[in-house]
Amino acid sequence: MKMMAQQSATPVSPAGLRCYSLKVNGEEREVTSYRDTSLLLVLRNELSLNGPKYGCGLGECGACTVMIDGVAARSCVIPAYGVRQRAVTTLEGLGSRDALHPVQQAFIDEQAAQCGYCLNGMIMTTAALLRDLPSPSDQQIRSALSGNLCRCGTHQEILCAVKRAVQLCLQQAEAQQ
Repeated sequence: MKMMAQQSATPVSPAGLRCYSLKVNGEEREVTSYRDTSLLLVLRNELSLNGPKYGCGLGECGACTVMIDGVAARSCVIPAYGVRQRAVTTLEGLGSRDALHPVQQAFIDEQAAQCGYCLNGMIMTTAALLRDLPSPSDQQIRSALSGNLCRCGTHQEILCAVKRAVQLCLQQAEAQQ
């Protein structure tokens, strides 16, 4: 009995590479990767977006955090091929050099960095939190950031930056009304 080859909407090369489109930072981007290649590796290696960092590779440290459809997610454990129909936002897509996102501005204002390795995860997690909860309590902030590791001990400055970001986001919302 002859078996028909399964049809695929995504072109597949003989080596198993797939060519497909990802919506990253508001733009459709063409990428080529294996089906199980992590979103983190595609973002960094194919698209040259270096905001998300490789930390643990297990989704435990938060350095690789991006937003997928507005929800904070660990890009090191998510296959890029699996987010083809979804909107991915990286640190580079939050704001621009001319108009920083309020969370980015708050982290600068409060000097909430030492080595800076955790910043991507802290900022992306904070932006997702404030999108869903514009005025979080201290406990809600701590809970949201609890999965992001900071090895340098700038936790106090980070908490101050998140509180500053709350103020900046509220001011921005008032100005837009």
